[in-house]
Amino acid sequence: MVIMYGPGRKPNIAALAKPLYVLAPLRTQTGAGPMLVDSHCHLDFPDFEEDMDDVLARAADAGIGYMLTICTRLEKFPPILALAEAHDNMSCSVGVHPHNVADGEEATVDRLLALARHPKVIGLGETGLDFYYDNSPRDVQERSFRTHIAAARQTQLPIIVHTRDADEDTVRILRDEYEKGPFPGLIHCFSAGPDLAEAVLEMGFYISVSGIITFKTAEALRETLSGVPVERILVETDAPYLAPIPKRGKRNEPAFTAFTAARLAELKGMDQENLARQTTENFFSLFSKASNKQASQARAVGS
Repeated sequence: MVIMYGPGRKPNIAALAKPLYVLAPLRTQTGAGPMLVDSHCHLDFPDFEEDMDDVLARAADAGIGYMLTICTRLEKFPPILALAEAHDNMSCSVGVHPHNVADGEEATVDRLLALARHPKVIGLGETGLDFYYDNSPRDVQERSFRTHIAAARQTQLPIIVHTRDADEDTVRILRDEYEKGPFPGLIHCFSAGPDLAEAVLEMGFYISVSGIITFKTAEALRETLSGVPVERILVETDAPYLAPIPKRGKRNEPAFTAFTAARLAELKGMDQENLARQTTENFFSLFSKASNKQASQARAVGS
């Protein structure tokens, strides 16, 4: 059984038998199979300053055909946009991370709308709530979150949601705002339980899976993800953070999306090529502003 979404349907979570698996990239040669998308990475971070060309080459070799690099401060948006503009297979978002909402340029609806007009900007965020670190006052986090949602409602660009130790408040805000008018979105780096999954799937959201799925301690997360329809799942690195097994402890990078996808395929009982096709299709369905050329290539490769 799976988590069902839609009016009047009551989700259920299936039990998960612990599988044995071997992690392996989807492919090791460019062009030899369906591509993957790293739906969330931070390629503007200093971690990548010295070897960006090598990072992108390794991503291509691992079958990562598209990347979405994420904005966390409006002050940092210009170099993020420049990076996306420099690469045909890269887009970016615009927004302010909940850690940064109290000490940087404030995101207003008008400002987000203006920046989101650029063709390379395909999403809003990352935004949301982080009550684990509490780097920003919670009321300021909520205000910024609602501002991003308002911009998402107007643009119909997906909102990229960060939530940590704040599931109940995240659901409360999303439901409250959804009643004012629908908007697309996803929970990035999903690490919560079935209640959050159920709530966001009912609103038509997607769930993005990071390298956490490979961690030995993530059995409860794998159980939750086993019940999430694969048609609603994306894959990501959150690079430079959260490198998956067998790269845990190293700097994460887009190439490592392949290890996360391999583990997700195992969990879903799918071969890796079909998992790649499905998650890539999901990405371009959600982020529909992404290049039509790239979307067509993603759907055609391996067919």
